[in-house]
Amino acid sequence: MKMKSIFLSSTLCIISAFSLKAQDKEVNITVDTLSQNVYMLTGQGGNIGVYIGEENVFMIDDQFDRLSDKIKTAISSLTEKPLATLFNTHMHGDHSGGNANFNTNDVTLVAHDNVRERIKASQQAKLDKKEITASYFENMLPEVTFSDDITFHDGTETIMAFHVHNAHTDGDAMVYFMNNNVLHMGDTYFSGRYPFIDLKSGGSTQGYIKAHKKALLLINSETKIIPGHGRPSNKAELETYVHMLEDIQTKVQASIDAGASLDEVKANASLTKDYDEVHGNGFINPERLRETFYSSLKK
Repeated sequence: MKMKSIFLSSTLCIISAFSLKAQDKEVNITVDTLSQNVYMLTGQGGNIGVYIGEENVFMIDDQFDRLSDKIKTAISSLTEKPLATLFNTHMHGDHSGGNANFNTNDVTLVAHDNVRERIKASQQAKLDKKEITASYFENMLPEVTFSDDITFHDGTETIMAFHVHNAHTDGDAMVYFMNNNVLHMGDTYFSGRYPFIDLKSGGSTQGYIKAHKKALLLINSETKIIPGHGRPSNKAELETYVHMLEDIQTKVQASIDAGASLDEVKANASLTKDYDEVHGNGFINPERLRETFYSSLKK
């Protein structure tokens, strides 16, 4: 499976949920085997998907640029085959920050149209400040983009990538390995924790829930799910998760309809109390989640 760069345009927004202290922390890359050919790499930032094909490697997301050497070492422990395709699920820097370190003449970088545009805007600002070189700028940008879906073929494996609208951002894509029965959901799924929905970058709670329902139509009880953050998951857990989000959305909407203000919704712990113990201890706490739902629904 080998793809050549077709054109260059741009897109990259680097958003880090980590403090400088967290960035300085020693990071180890761990590997989960999900199927005969698909692996999940965990380090710092978004979970990476690695598919080892007949001749090449197909990689999904690449975390931060400072981790690229460690990620390359982890992949080399799995296979000697070269990387041919790098796919960005969206534009946030904890998923695309290593683009320039992986994007060589032998690698094709693929993403949704909006991902290129957002990465381009973000990196252009850095280029203007002379924080990066022109070469680095070009290598950060997806070379092949798509609007709705794109399909890759590698021997007997079919890799389907499809856009989900206004979910985590306005450029999210999921990637499904049909024969291996593994779905990478990017940040449209935060397993075991409340999600970060980037309203400023085109995300919405309504679109987020719709993205989950689209995924549920595609997968079965045996599907392994790579979430953007958290441990590997499955259909049953995703179903429970979307029910939780729908319940919270219904309750927040009822509060809005009753005339509640943003501050009142943020302070109303009863809206999320059934789920806070399990899901409320991550980057997004219960109060911030209630604020996200309010702001999205009011739009």
